[in-house]
Amino acid sequence: MRGQLFKFWDRVRSSFWFIPTVMAGVAVALAFVSVTVDTSVTHWLVLELGWTFTGGAEGASAVLGIVAGSMIAIAGVVFSMTLVTLSLASSQLGPRLLRSFMRDSTTQVVLGTFIATFLYCLIVLRTIRRVEEVTFVPHLSVTLGVLLAVVSVGVFIYFIHHVSVSIQANEIAARIGKELIEGIDRLFPEKIGRGASEILVEPPDPGFLEVFDREARPIGAYADGYLQFIDAEALLALAVEEDLVLRLEQRPGNYVVASCPLALIWPGSRVTDRVTEQLHPLFVLAHQRTSGQDLEFGVNQLVEIAVRALSPGTNDPFTAITCLDHLGSGLCRLASRDMPSPYRYDGQNQLRVIAPADTFPKIMDAAFNQIRQYGRSSAAVTIRLLETIIVVAGFAHRAEDRATLLQHAEMIARGAREGLPEDQDRQAVDERCQAVRKLCSKPA
Repeated sequence: MRGQLFKFWDRVRSSFWFIPTVMAGVAVALAFVSVTVDTSVTHWLVLELGWTFTGGAEGASAVLGIVAGSMIAIAGVVFSMTLVTLSLASSQLGPRLLRSFMRDSTTQVVLGTFIATFLYCLIVLRTIRRVEEVTFVPHLSVTLGVLLAVVSVGVFIYFIHHVSVSIQANEIAARIGKELIEGIDRLFPEKIGRGASEILVEPPDPGFLEVFDREARPIGAYADGYLQFIDAEALLALAVEEDLVLRLEQRPGNYVVASCPLALIWPGSRVTDRVTEQLHPLFVLAHQRTSGQDLEFGVNQLVEIAVRALSPGTNDPFTAITCLDHLGSGLCRLASRDMPSPYRYDGQNQLRVIAPADTFPKIMDAAFNQIRQYGRSSAAVTIRLLETIIVVAGFAHRAEDRATLLQHAEMIARGAREGLPEDQDRQAVDERCQAVRKLCSKPA
């Protein structure tokens, strides 16, 4: 159930219809409420305060008609500007970034503001009666409609500023970098040295693992798609309820083909149709990757921007350097976090789930490999790669993490010897590579 809610909420957040629809519903309710209140309040407001709209039926109709027409026209302009922004982002920075733009709540609220104001004016307009014996002009409602129009103008001005800022490469990289850091904080909350975990993390007996590999039965995927979400809590509860041990064969972010194993279950004799039906909803498959449990997805987005910036047609090393800076921020935080054990135990210290997680070397490879390969002929990018490694090395405490950093530094240095024609550039690279060696050789 949680998996389906995650999938629905992710689709809602990435849509242009949800927030505008909610705001439109609120506007319709507000119109009915204001018209109902208008019949008893308008006369008192006119006599005591004199600040509401006091024109006749024709004037009220004209005002509401102008506001409604203007709002729907501006909504069309906002929609056109949004499509242009999406087109530019897709062509220049990569189509996978469209999801980030569509999740922008500012654009959704702006669209909702104009649509809500339009519907409000339209509904209030139909309540105005011009027959002399039953004349009714909702003065308070008309005044509220004018106020909504004023607010909408301010929102439109802010939207123009927001679009101008949001299409800048630095802002896009910063937004993705922030999502990456939030993902690290969510998936790796424990910092090194915070204290021992209360949950067992020791690996099981090797003999049991051999028996598991021999006797476990696979549970195949029910469809093709990217694995977006695994409901770990429900998975553990199912394993306890059925007295099973499960080993996950896929990680969030992997593309899964129908019938390929999602998990292995031991003992295999307890795998029934009922267990399979309970297990399938705990794995959410969809047509695209998301950053909910897939840390590598955020890394890949920054890498894609950097690689496109390094292409001969673009030749923009400054954008690539900006992406490296944000990747360095994420790697520094990841290097200072405890890596969770793949072994999950229940309350009676019984092994229930084996769930391999992301590791620092794996994320490091995803972050630097492609940028190193495409940027080997750029002295600025090569030097910044090594400078980023120097910064990350200051946060790395595990020997395997430092070995990974040193390995990447050596690969960058070898590539620079072949890709950089100037001796001074190669010397600058060697100096920074030597600094990495010194940092990585220090005791943890």
